[in-house]
This record gives sequence, structure tokens and C-alpha cells, in this order.
Amino acid sequence: MQGIIKDKVVFEEEKAEIIVINSCTVTNSADSNLKYYISQVSKKYPSKKILVTGCSAHSIGEKLFNDGKVFGVFGHKEKEEIDKLILKTEKFYEIGDLDFINENIVTDIKDRSRAFIKIQEGCDFECAYCIIPAVRGASRSMPESKILSQIEILANNGFSEFILTGINMGSYGKDTNTSLAKLLKKIFKIKGVKRVRLGSLEPSQIDDEFIDILDNPILERHLHIALQYADDRMLRIMKRRNRVKSTLALFEKLALKGFALGTDYIVAHPGESEEIFNSGLENLKKFPLTHIHLFRYSPRNGTHSATLKQDVPGDIAKKRHKIIEELIKEKNYNFRLNKKPLKILVENQKNGYFEGYDEYFNKMVIKSDLDLTHQWVDIKDYEVKKEYNFCEF
Repeated sequence: MQGIIKDKVVFEEEKAEIIVINSCTVTNSADSNLKYYISQVSKKYPSKKILVTGCSAHSIGEKLFNDGKVFGVFGHKEKEEIDKLILKTEKFYEIGDLDFINENIVTDIKDRSRAFIKIQEGCDFECAYCIIPAVRGASRSMPESKILSQIEILANNGFSEFILTGINMGSYGKDTNTSLAKLLKKIFKIKGVKRVRLGSLEPSQIDDEFIDILDNPILERHLHIALQYADDRMLRIMKRRNRVKSTLALFEKLALKGFALGTDYIVAHPGESEEIFNSGLENLKKFPLTHIHLFRYSPRNGTHSATLKQDVPGDIAKKRHKIIEELIKEKNYNFRLNKKPLKILVENQKNGYFEGYDEYFNKMVIKSDLDLTHQWVDIKDYEVKKEYNFCEF
């Protein structure tokens, strides 16, 4: 949420004349939280203009507008005209199509240690539980020249770590006759780029061309590859493209190259019997994982999964979530016990300690009398704690 007062951006509701909400709609609760927030703000500040954009603008924006809950609604495409939209004196609902990609180059970023670069928008996958393709459109790639130009500008202004992001990032280049691997080869050559991190990839998107670039030292030694589950029966229910045998072989191959490996995983999806959960758990134990984004399934209206029988009770879902969470924590701890020299980009100072992440995407907490903020630090001697690594520098 941001607010605007007399052409200035503020972050306090009470000071703003216009409140702009950039919403998420990935779950039903996201929509519910948005509606609750709008209701509370309207009661507290009835004279303020509330504008909604983001994914919920495409899913429930029309209803919010027709019910008189907000002053204005605008889609992803219209964000580029936000300076004009906030000046409107009459209520408006402007939802464009989903076939565009924002090509604006961002150069003014306060955190000078790392920059996020969006390279792709939309998704062509049709996973049973996901609403994203309906609200973000088909996969489309940002022009390579725009991406490289943005990175060059930021690198010349002191940025050295770049995180490439997208809705389905591994699809980059399918529509422009190129690929993620080809893009990365060009990014690696840009002066000042010291580390490139990647967002989530799909197993089917990691081909020989991509594997050929993995030895470049600029690429972070961590990959996040979405499994979602580790039993083929559940993967079919989820309408996923990956299967356990082939993805396990892929993960083992990447682990042999020295990569830390993360994944997404959903527990308590409809159809997750005790037998399927235990099978998935045993398979998951075989994967050389170090990180996980773990979710308890919640139905999302408008998806296939929401039409299925919701047959996993909440207490069981919570228990299963905990089991897998503890499994991956132990795997991560064991990975970090195999100590090696680390290169840390210090991102901030918190409670008197500096914090940053190494090339394996593990957190390092540093005690030092020096000002290490936004500095690259080589660490050889450190203590492996349960949740992070620690050193005195």
C-alpha cells in the first residue's frame, strides 16, 4: 500500500489523500484480506480515495467498483499511467488486456546492494490449484535489449548483485526465439555484475543449454526448482508436468555440481491420502534439498482444485507441514556443516549485527566494528548455527 498527498508518496494512511493498493489474488484469503482492509480504511477515513491495482483488480476489481467500495480500479497495463490515474476526479474502472509487458527501466532503488530485474510476465502452465494464468495472462518476455540496458545502468551506479524474476521465468524467450541461458550468457559479460540470482524454475525448463552455463562463477550456487509434490499420483491431480523419477535425477545431477537446491511444495491438496503423503515424504527424503517454500493448500475460487473434495482436515495439514519443514531444516543444516569459504554481500544491519546471504542462499550474521553495509565480504571461519551461519569479522 502507498498513499499520495499533494503529488508526494507517503506511507502513512492518515497522511494520504489517495491510497493505492497493489493487490495479490493468489489465494481466497488474499482477496478476503483486501476486502477487509478496504472496509476498515473506508470506515476510518471516509474522505480518502482508494484505488486498487494488481492481480485482485482482475479477479474481484469489477465487483469492488460496482459495489462502491473503491474510487478506482486499474489493471497491470494501466500501472504505467498511474501518474494520470491518480489525478482523475471521477470514479473509474480501467482494466486492459493481459498481453503486455512493462518495459520501464527502474534506476532509482534505495537498496544499493542488489536489484530485482523482471524478465518475464504471465504463465502458460495450467496447474490445477493456480489462478495466476487467469489474472496475469500467457507467458511473454521482456525484450532482451531492455533487460541488458537496465542491468548496465544499475551496474554503473554501484549495484553488483542482480535477481532475475518472472511469473514463470524459465519460459523466457519462448516467444522471442531466445532462451534464459542465452540471456544469462550476455548478463555475465556486463562489467560490474558480480552475482546473478534466479527466481523459481520448472524442472521441464532446465535443458542441456541451461546446464552448460552452470559453471560460470557469477551465477549463484543456488537454484529454486518447483516440485510441488514428490508422488506422481498427486502430481497428476495437480496437473503438473514434472514426475518424480526424472526430477530426482535432475536434482542429483545439479547437486553433484555443488548447487544448493530449493523447491516449492504443497501439503494437504485434495486427494492427499495418508498413503500418498507418506510416499511423497519418503521420496522427498531422497532429494538433495537445502531450502523449501512450503505451503498448506487452501482452495482458490476459479481453479480446478477448488472444485475437488476438500478432504484433508486442518490439524492433519498442519502436522504434515511441520514434518516436511523439519526434514528440510535438517537437510539445510547438514549442507552447511560441510564448511567452505563463502562470499557474502552484506545487505543490512539489524540489532547491531550485519546480515547477508552467501552464494548458496544461506543467511550469514556478522559481528564487526567495521561498517560492512552493501560490501562484499569473504568469510573463511564461521560457526554453523541451526538457523544461520555466524562469524566475527
